[in-house]
Order: sequence, then structure tokens, then C-alpha cells
Amino acid sequence: MRSRRVLSGVAVAVVLAATAGCGGPAAETAGAPAPSSGTIRLGTLVPLTGRSSPSGEAMVNGARLAINEANAAGGILGRQVELAVEDDACDPGTAVTAARTLVGKDIVASVGGYCSSATVPTLKIFRAAGVPMVVAQSNSTDLLAPKYDNVFLICGTVTAEADFAVDWMKRLGGHRVAVVHDGTSFPVTLAESTATSAKRTGDLTVTGQFELSQGAPNYSRIAGSVRAGKADIVYYTGYYAEASQLIKDLRGNGFTGKIVVGDGATDGPLLENLTPAQSRDVYGTALIFPEFLPELADWSKRYQAAFGAPPGPSTVEAYDAVNVALDAVKRAGSTDREAVRKAIAATDLAAMSGPLSFNPDGTRTTPKFLLLRAENGKFGLEPTAR
Repeated sequence: MRSRRVLSGVAVAVVLAATAGCGGPAAETAGAPAPSSGTIRLGTLVPLTGRSSPSGEAMVNGARLAINEANAAGGILGRQVELAVEDDACDPGTAVTAARTLVGKDIVASVGGYCSSATVPTLKIFRAAGVPMVVAQSNSTDLLAPKYDNVFLICGTVTAEADFAVDWMKRLGGHRVAVVHDGTSFPVTLAESTATSAKRTGDLTVTGQFELSQGAPNYSRIAGSVRAGKADIVYYTGYYAEASQLIKDLRGNGFTGKIVVGDGATDGPLLENLTPAQSRDVYGTALIFPEFLPELADWSKRYQAAFGAPPGPSTVEAYDAVNVALDAVKRAGSTDREAVRKAIAATDLAAMSGPLSFNPDGTRTTPKFLLLRAENGKFGLEPTAR
């Protein structure tokens, strides 16, 4: 077994969910190598406009912290590192244009990705250019469908999150679950994976799968359908803007059961406009929240010192994505993209988000999820998940 290289401290898992690799190798794609002299440039595509912009801005800060620390330590291969940032607005068309811009900036690797619906259409662009992708946040299984060997996911896939969610919904006393999504890549695949997992275990009956429209003024029709199906728990797999309205409409329609949201809804101001009654018995399956992990206290202080605010969701994964790429460049001894891709595939790090290595299909071998519970207008770690 290879020894695990430590970047800065060892992150201890609170809740782990493993997923096995299942993809085969893809044919090699020729791409122009990155420049062999001057600065080492990484690229990130994140939402800097639109409803998900707070998450995108947090990801840029996490990535910049990693780069600033690398430069302060002398750089990589004796060269300074810089970050090229482009806005994908969580929009497929915008993302495609932005990806082409990044490729034109001679990036060694891509280290962004928040909304899967925006990340998926960029796969072909980065693949054609030979650019390895260390995807910080997006985790739809649609990212794995092409079986490209240059795609590596920092977060666990929706399959792993679905298994985690089903297990916890049963522990929370759920027997009949209604699954709701917003029709986009990550939410759809998480919803479908949840239904599949529930049916496989046999202990949680799926009363229905419903699709809402992003930005609609209300979701009363869906709330009525949930009640008509006699669900006692709801799992919403979309993002926080719609989640808040859905929760209001469910409670307004008399639904008193538990409501669980996926990680796309816990990563944002979901609870800000909900009353205590509306947010009672609201839970979330989540990725990393630094504030709940004591082992990240030193890292959180460094982040606070750099940006004047505590780190929130998405920051740790963005930080780790950069360090995975830089560690690969260092081990490859080159910025040649193919050499870097091969080095990323062989990653073995004690990263901030925990032990980090990849399965042959690019998925993370030991992904981490947390179960959060709403209380007093904020999310906290579910006590029984400690």
C-alpha cells in the first residue's frame, strides 16, 4: 500500500459512505500540453451570478486559499500558481462558453464544478483539449456516463448519497417517502437513485416522484399530491431557492411529517425565510460543513484570516480540488496534461475532506456525507450522527 501524503492535517470522517468504481477506461484523447514554463494556471468554472452565486464565491475563496498557501511555500516545481476564474451561472450554455475560454488560457487542470447541469456539457470540451477535471462539487452520475478517464469527483456520487439518505430516512421513522426534484441533472439523478435504493432495501415505500419548475411562485399542487399519497417523509433533491418555497407549501397544506433535502439545498440560505414551525423536522443530507468538524478548526482559522469570514459549505472541497491538482503536478514533475491526469488517478492524500483517492471510474473511494437538522433557524449536525 502506498503511504498517504499529508497536505495539512488529517480530516476525520464523521459519517462515511463508500462507493465502488464501475467505469471502464476511455480511449486516449490528444490535447495540447500546458506551457512548460512560467506560472502554473488552474481553471475553475463556478456560478458567480444567479441564485447559486454565494456557493460559487465560497468555492473561489477555498481554491484561492490553497493556491496562496502553495505560493507562500515556494510554489510548485519552483513556479507560482494562479487561478483563472469563469462564471458558469449554473447554466449549460454559459458553462460551455466559459469552458472554451478557460481552455484558451492554457490551464493545466480544471478544479471547479458546482451545478452538475452546467458541468456535464463541459466534459467534451475539456476532454478534447486533454484537460484533466478535478470536480469540486458536482456529483451527478451523468458526469460518469461518458466514461472519460480525465474526470475525478471530490464528492461522493448521487448513488452514495441516495443510499445514505434512505438509511437515515428509515432511522428517522420514515415508512412512505415522496421524492421531489427540479428536472435538472443532479436533482434528477439523486431522486432516481433514492427511489432505486428505497425499493432495493424494501423498508421505505416510494409514494411518488414529482418534478417542480424552478422559479415557480408556489408548489401547492405538488404539496397536495404528497399528502394525497399519504407520505410521512419527503426528500427534495434540488437546490435551496425552490426548497424553501416547497417547505412553505408543504406546511401550508398541512404536511406535518419530516422533510429532508439533498446537499444542493443545505448549501445555501434555505432556512432564512422559514418560520420555526415551518422548519421543524427539516433535515438535510450534506457534504462538508467546516463548523461541525473540530478537526478543521485550524484550517477554518486560516480561511477566516484570509477572507474575513468563516468558511461555509463548498469551501473545503474547492480547496482539496486545487491541492489534488497541484500534488499531481508535483508528482508528475511536469505540467504536461496527460502526465498530470495519470498522477491524479494515482492520488493518495490525507486531504481536508478526509482520505482521498479515486476508483478507476473517477469516483472517490471514501466519500463523506453528514446528516443535518434544522434548529433555531440554523442547521446543526444531527446528534445521533456524531
